[in-house]
Amino acid sequence: MYTKTVISSALLSGLAAAAPAATSQGWPSHEGHQVDGQVQGPGSAGYSHASSYSHSSYAASSHGASSHGASSATTSPAAASGTEVAADQYGNVAGYSDASAPFASYTPEPLTAVPSSFGLDSAVPAIKTIAPSTGIYGPDPQRSSLPTGATSHGPYSGEPTTTGAVSTVAISVTIPTLPANPTATYYNTNGKLQNDQPIPYTPAGGLGTNGSLPRYMVESDFDYESITLGLYQEWIELDLFNNGIAVFSDEDWAAAGLTPEDVSLISFMAQQEQGHATLLSNMLGETAPPQCTYDYPFTTVREFVDFNQILTRFGESGVWGFINHLDSREVGQLLAQSIATEARQQMIFRQMSGLHPMPVWFETGIPQSWAWTFLAPYISSCPENTTRLAWQNFPALHVPNQANINRYSPNDTGLYERADNRTSSPATMPPQDESCINLNKTGYGCGPAIGHNRSEPLSFAGKQVLLEWDAPGQAVGPNNSYVTAVSSAAGEPAYVAWASQLNLTYTQLTVTGPNTGYTYQPNGTVYADGAAIVNGTMFIALTDTDMFLTPFNLSMINPHVIALGIYQAG
Repeated sequence: MYTKTVISSALLSGLAAAAPAATSQGWPSHEGHQVDGQVQGPGSAGYSHASSYSHSSYAASSHGASSHGASSATTSPAAASGTEVAADQYGNVAGYSDASAPFASYTPEPLTAVPSSFGLDSAVPAIKTIAPSTGIYGPDPQRSSLPTGATSHGPYSGEPTTTGAVSTVAISVTIPTLPANPTATYYNTNGKLQNDQPIPYTPAGGLGTNGSLPRYMVESDFDYESITLGLYQEWIELDLFNNGIAVFSDEDWAAAGLTPEDVSLISFMAQQEQGHATLLSNMLGETAPPQCTYDYPFTTVREFVDFNQILTRFGESGVWGFINHLDSREVGQLLAQSIATEARQQMIFRQMSGLHPMPVWFETGIPQSWAWTFLAPYISSCPENTTRLAWQNFPALHVPNQANINRYSPNDTGLYERADNRTSSPATMPPQDESCINLNKTGYGCGPAIGHNRSEPLSFAGKQVLLEWDAPGQAVGPNNSYVTAVSSAAGEPAYVAWASQLNLTYTQLTVTGPNTGYTYQPNGTVYADGAAIVNGTMFIALTDTDMFLTPFNLSMINPHVIALGIYQAG
């Protein structure tokens, strides 16, 4: 077994670090191999692609026992004469064991009184103000108004009137690997401005900084298809959040440890999606797709919030994967301001699910076809003439022994403890005497909380991960009108690619039968002695190759992907 990572993780699950697999247990141990840029130390599982940098080099490669000879993506020029750098640029800051401060002897004041009456005990000067409703300062209308009635949900049972992704003539099956951009040569060796400033306090460079009037519209097919995918995601979130509030009672929420104020927060998230859907629709124009009908996998509040933390994870990661490739910088600006909100939603749903809110140093970016693969199975139908997407639907990759977040001992998880067989569906509820939801014990309880630190992590480096994958050619998505497919360039599955944080890490796949096999969870950290690479809600793929890739060109792996799945590492 070996791994090859995109940036680096000793596995934290809720922030409880897991020890690497011991060789005394009969599991092999290999030198680390980091190919995307960051030097990777030895670990129980193999080699890593990273895109971090050091002072004197960018995207440098380190090759261990399983070297593939991949060269670095970019190298920086040698430090020129006259280089000026600060002292003590490397190393860790000294510890705080002997720290002192004037407030160090602070003692909390004993609580002797709390407010008992509430109301307008004081007033501040104010005037009546009216928000503008028309004219240049008036707000544009929302595309989706507040929900006023029930919506239908469930699987699609009809026949599709068209099938397959939108397409034209494909120029090639794969995109060739090219050398670094010849214009990417800027390197600052003295910490000073290298060029004249356009105006005071503004350094030279940047895009969209020359005073041109911004145009907040998509500028290419790539932009159009990417933002349309984003709109499909916003629409399901708008419906999903409102649906959960509609179908569950106050008693249901309370049984899951959530209060009316928590429900109000989810309701506000739905209102956020009204704004996001309107924004993306406006940037697309009149062909922007409308809201569809959905088929959800949850039957309990706990499954609802778990499904939300998974869905918002791939929704957010899907945008991080393409946002800096957009032709329209203006669209990217507004999209970033909406996806930052979605990142907060994902963190909150993790907290509601009893998971650590953010057990990673960096959030993962994934290609559009990955996000569409995870999303499409939950869209049952769309109105006639809804704009279709060009992205690929990959076959599903299942993890039969996926850890159940609702167990106080995740290692006791049985096979397929999931709500259904779709890869992004939530964990089921275990028997009460095996559940952590109402367990008031530090390190084992997993009820809603600001943060949890599990004594027994959901997963750990060296864990055997069972895998099953679907064959291509299955109907999926709106009206069953899309078809899962694998590129003609793809060979037989040989590796498992782990996409997490800044890393793409490969482990060897052991095939045990038709469309079944296993691998071992890799070990590695983001930077030396840093956070575990494999953590949180992340992504795995079966591939036929372990090609050298970094976060900015991860989509080049698509022609080599055989199946895609979600992995609940922490």
